[in-house]
Amino acid sequence: MKKFFCIVCAFFLCASFFAEVQINLNQEVDFWSEYPSDKLAKAITDRMTDEELLSQILMFGWAGAEPNQLLFDWVSRGLGSVKVFGWNTDDIKLVAKSITNLQKRSVTGRFRIPLFVATDQEGGWIRHVKGETLITPGNMAIGSSGYPADSWYSAFYISREIKALGINMNFAPTVDLFTDHDSTIIGTRSFGDNPEKAGILGAAWASGSEAAGVIPTVKHFPGHGDTSYDSHINLPEIDVDFDTFTKRELVPFMYLIKQKVPAVMSGHLSFPKIDPTGTPASLSKYFLTDLLRGQLGFEGLIITDDMMMNGATMFAGSLSAAFKMAIEAGNDIVISSKCAKLQEALWVNNLNLMGRDSEFHARVKDAAYRVIKAKLDYFKGGNAAPLYPDPNSIAKFVPDRDGQKFFLEQACRSVAVEKQTSLPLDPASAGKVLFVGSLPKFFQEGKKRFKESGEFSFTYEIGPNETQWVVDNIGKLAGGYDTLIVLVYNERTARIAQWLKQYGKRTVIFSIMTPTASFGLDWADDILVGYSYSNYTMQALFGALCGEYQIRGTVPFKN
Repeated sequence: MKKFFCIVCAFFLCASFFAEVQINLNQEVDFWSEYPSDKLAKAITDRMTDEELLSQILMFGWAGAEPNQLLFDWVSRGLGSVKVFGWNTDDIKLVAKSITNLQKRSVTGRFRIPLFVATDQEGGWIRHVKGETLITPGNMAIGSSGYPADSWYSAFYISREIKALGINMNFAPTVDLFTDHDSTIIGTRSFGDNPEKAGILGAAWASGSEAAGVIPTVKHFPGHGDTSYDSHINLPEIDVDFDTFTKRELVPFMYLIKQKVPAVMSGHLSFPKIDPTGTPASLSKYFLTDLLRGQLGFEGLIITDDMMMNGATMFAGSLSAAFKMAIEAGNDIVISSKCAKLQEALWVNNLNLMGRDSEFHARVKDAAYRVIKAKLDYFKGGNAAPLYPDPNSIAKFVPDRDGQKFFLEQACRSVAVEKQTSLPLDPASAGKVLFVGSLPKFFQEGKKRFKESGEFSFTYEIGPNETQWVVDNIGKLAGGYDTLIVLVYNERTARIAQWLKQYGKRTVIFSIMTPTASFGLDWADDILVGYSYSNYTMQALFGALCGEYQIRGTVPFKN
């Protein structure tokens, strides 16, 4: 008992000591000094120059296969973060090598602060790190199965792959609701249209990501689901009142904030009935400081969506002004997909403003403090991505072997029936089968089961001229078959399917990607919904068609 008492006393003495730690301004410290994160982050930011503070809250990408000298110059200046976009990731060994080289440059700085290295690896069709990484069924497939465990493990396996490359932050999960069915920018990136369900699945996703050792970033606050406009091109206006907004858009974010998600991405989205100025949420102090931090109690990092998107810059008038507004609004990391020039206006103007405006200076310093503290908590937490990933070891982790088995099972749990007449389809009674579509795996899986079959193939990114060519020529082939199995994923492929109605054949629709594309095809005998172009989804759809397992998925939105 005495020994136990001594241990307890020692524990409280240590806790008291660390609570009282003060770092003298004359002491030399760097990122790896042994102090509590909050004290060390404050000590570092107190010692930083204005250039170092402003650099720490910027995140730049690179366009070539490898980072150019300009990005390395920014890292030498003290750049806080880099982003891996989908333009440069076919060779994942080269991605790992690039990250290693950038991190090595970063830790040569005065405070030896490592980089946050981020990407968009949501699952489904948003997969910025390509190469051998897995193409997964995606969020709407998770919403269809409805199991939080599917969301957790999806994030876990996705995150394990990118962690092996040295990526430590992921801009996922997406919890935007599938409210506007005409939206192609969100679509199957959404878990569905139910706010509570999206919140539960999003929280599970974030938890799985953290368990794997990658920082999740929930997006796009405060909700991109009720618009068909793309904020890359223009500023979407979402015309909802505050009551609807609170009970719908905000609900998923509230679930994740309660779970203490470490980061939120602000969206270039205007809500004129809530903020009459029309200011994008990403540039709005009301949305980020008053609402997200003040009312909802979010304590983590706030990160902008790419500031090169027109939704931000068109409103602000210039990229420099947009950066200023983003910082003042409450963002802690400001992203540009393009690596700025060293003396670009977005840098020079905001750096000069720090010297003239004490309030702006304090906001930059606060953001830098939050970034550095988050880095200290992460990199010293025992589960961080490697700073210097070994390109020669990548094949051990990518593709993730456990993930391969899981994602096939998950795809099978996600397949849903939109219409059923003759399921399951027995290959022996199907007669001659014609497959109409574009994906190699679609034809491969079909021919495994239906030996007496043919195919009519077109390109995946089918344009209007090719669509017309298919309509003009497919009838010559369709008449000689008994059953048609058609892959539908957008308006043009739906038009091809609709043209086939006149031939009176038994018709099965595989609806993927844009699930609403099949809504006008209820004349077909059977419609199966799969949400993704992944190989796992093709296997699951044909398995469901042929009765190889029991279909349990439910379309996660109202028609």
